[in-house]
Amino acid sequence: MTNVASNSNASPTTPATSAETRQIVLKEVGAKWGKFSEQDLSAIKGKDDLVAQVVAKYSLDKAQAQRDVDILLKGRQI
Repeated sequence: MTNVASNSNASPTTPATSAETRQIVLKEVGAKWGKFSEQDLSAIKGKDDLVAQVVAKYSLDKAQAQRDVDILLKGRQI
C-alpha cells in the first residue's frame, strides 16, 4: 500500500469562490464558443447576457442558445 499526500486546497468538496467560478465558466464558454474574444468574455454580465451574445454571434434562435447556455452552466452563475 502506498501513501498518497492529499492536497486540501484541491478537495472536490471545497466550494469555489464566485470569482473562481466565474473564471472557470468563462474559460468553458471560450472553449465552446470560439468566436468570443477575451474582451467579449470579460464583458459578460450574466446568463441572460451570455444567451444574447450567443444568439448574436452564432445566429441561433434564443431558445436553442438558452438550452446550450443552461447545459454549459450546469446551475452555476456567471
